[in-house]
Amino acid sequence: MTIVITTFLIFLLAFILIGIASTYKSNKTTEDYLIASRNIHPVLASLSAAATNTSGYMFIGLIGFTYHYGLSSIWVTIGWICGDYVIWHLVYRKLRERSESLQTQTVPGFIGSTAKGIDSVIVTAAGLITLVLLAVYASAQLKAGSKALYVLFGWDYSTGAIIGSIIVLIYCIAGGIRASIWTDAAQAIVMIISMSILLGTAVVAVGGPLSLYNALLKIDPALVTLFPENLKFGPGLYVLGWFAAGIGVVGQPHMQIRTMSIRSPRHIKWARRTYFAWYIPFSLAAVGVGLYSRVLLSDISTIHRLMLSWNIRADRLPVNFDPELALPALSMYLLPSVFIGLILAGLFAATMSTADSQILSSGAALTQDLAPGLGTSRFKTKAGTLIVTVFALGFSLSGPQSVFSLVTITWSALGAGLGPLIILRSLDRPVNRFVSLAMMISGITTVLLWRHVFHLTEHVYEILPAMAAGFLCYGVSLIVNAWRGKNI
Repeated sequence: MTIVITTFLIFLLAFILIGIASTYKSNKTTEDYLIASRNIHPVLASLSAAATNTSGYMFIGLIGFTYHYGLSSIWVTIGWICGDYVIWHLVYRKLRERSESLQTQTVPGFIGSTAKGIDSVIVTAAGLITLVLLAVYASAQLKAGSKALYVLFGWDYSTGAIIGSIIVLIYCIAGGIRASIWTDAAQAIVMIISMSILLGTAVVAVGGPLSLYNALLKIDPALVTLFPENLKFGPGLYVLGWFAAGIGVVGQPHMQIRTMSIRSPRHIKWARRTYFAWYIPFSLAAVGVGLYSRVLLSDISTIHRLMLSWNIRADRLPVNFDPELALPALSMYLLPSVFIGLILAGLFAATMSTADSQILSSGAALTQDLAPGLGTSRFKTKAGTLIVTVFALGFSLSGPQSVFSLVTITWSALGAGLGPLIILRSLDRPVNRFVSLAMMISGITTVLLWRHVFHLTEHVYEILPAMAAGFLCYGVSLIVNAWRGKNI
């Protein structure tokens, strides 16, 4: 246990020091705190974006989802990667160019920039969406880290969430988005090393793909089917829904601020190649770990034996196995202590690399877009970061336990609420106030109805109909404007 804790603490200390070291490159302005003076190297920006996109969702949520559903979960990864790739090709260079020409430092500010200037109503609406949803999203990352500490040490979920929020706050306050990006890049390296070690060890324990397939088949034939059973709209729309999830990355302010901070629009291609060179193998490895964990951790008694062997009190043992505990449990099952500390550090790196970005973007929405008076100084902007951190921690301690559910609903709400407008603004398409508000409202409303009223998320991820609703509003506005033009 001592070795695990020591290894874990060494990596956490390293991340904090890297974040603090970034302050030596800072010019101490609000612009540098929010957008790193648009001077980030494309490799750093792309590694940061990859680590941020991966987050606790991949280490905890996706692995748990794969544990539960088996091979069919691969479509989540394939669809997400393909949609993400399309956005990198079609939007990001234009977004980088236009955000600089408009001199906007936040995503809501970019959305609210019209041909007539800044529309404060649109900025406020987009800022409110960013503030609330990113703070909730950050809480999911804190919850993901707390689940790892629960398995390894038997600590309450609140302990891990508090530790994570304090660490994130330290280097965010110290260096802003530059500290976040530098730290994310280091965390990305730890994350892919730790995931690779765990996957390689699992392969040695179970065997290659054929052995894995046969083992899953023996547990439950449904685990080796390519698509979930009883899909109401068929496999085509199921896959398209996850493709739309990848498209939805364009609506994530904490991701787009990295695009806006890259040194030059010419470097987008370089950044894209680095991003996918890291992101594709890591995503596939996460699915592999989820499948192997289902074979090696097939019942709750195995988890109990593991936790008891680590001197976890019997009254802290889970009654039922939470699939989102699969990665930390698998590391305990397969690895020596020093590598368990590395895995734990990788998982915490994943959660912090996203939580810090979301807290900074949410704080920027508060101080720059909703209450601009708070953003008049670097000190007040940091105060906004503190406020959002406290909110995210509070929601993490009191909100739902499922990381996958929290991530997917906030991702879809942001992707559908802001994504279509960001795409249109990047392509320099005019959208008036009424249509902009209608697009944001229709996107988020469709997400909520699809998931909580119609209960269709398991059949088609709600971001597909929700983004379609937003673009439909824009399409209707074009038809109406064309009809009016003909009747003048």
